Amino acid sequence: MMTFIGIILGIICVMTGYMLHGGSLHIFVAAWTEFIVIVGGAAGIFLGSNGVAVTKRAVAAVLDLLKPNPFESKEEYMKLLVMMYQLFSVARRDGLLGLEPHMEDPAKSTIISKNHTFVHHHHCAAFFCDTMKVVISGGVAPHDLCEMMEIDIDSARAEGHIIPEAISAAADAMPAVGIVACVLGVIVVMGQIGGEAAALGHSIAVALVGTFLGIFVSYIVVTPVAKSLAAKHRTEESYIVAMKHALFSFARGESPITCVEFARRQIDPSIRPGFSEMEKALKAAKAS
Repeated sequence: MMTFIGIILGIICVMTGYMLHGGSLHIFVAAWTEFIVIVGGAAGIFLGSNGVAVTKRAVAAVLDLLKPNPFESKEEYMKLLVMMYQLFSVARRDGLLGLEPHMEDPAKSTIISKNHTFVHHHHCAAFFCDTMKVVISGGVAPHDLCEMMEIDIDSARAEGHIIPEAISAAADAMPAVGIVACVLGVIVVMGQIGGEAAALGHSIAVALVGTFLGIFVSYIVVTPVAKSLAAKHRTEESYIVAMKHALFSFARGESPITCVEFARRQIDPSIRPGFSEMEKALKAAKAS
């Protein structure tokens, strides 16, 4: 949501400054054809460069920015730590086979189903449950398991970069598209030479709007969206890496509290729960 608030603030400030200088918004209405050239050209570049599948994913990802990012929340990390502690405790008490019902259907698990963010994020749930299934099946050394998890994370990282990089590339192309729109406007102006000076001035202003819009849309609208998507992916990756450290510790046979402590140390310090906070939450979960 803050992405769009920032974009709106940028638009308001730029246009307010323009109007305070005596500029009129009427010229932007008159230059509606420039919008067609720039928006249509950018859409064509994006679709042609990335295909339909990536375009659909990009639209969904941009709309998803309207929702709060759960992976920036201390509360969500606390839920993750509590959930993993409870699952590791089940394994210590009932053996690894006691975890099978929870891993086979996480949405129906009495422990995992309480963590809605985890359950509804496909990659998080798949990463954790698939890794636990490997541990339960046995025969895989902890360091080999760690390598498997690294491969999974690397694959997710590569996939996560596709949309931000595609949108960033479109942002880089926008000024050039704006220049194209301006040149087309200049061509129109050249055909009007010999006419009234006021009409020529108006046509030149319309042409220059193309250059302005290309730069404006690139840096004030599209680039912030690309940066926000990249930042969101980094928070999702950090959440998964925290799980990786806990799972690696669990595979080595360490106690549940040690496993979740490894995960806690991975969390960004700005949202990391303190050890006392975590201990209190674990005790409350155990008592409930």
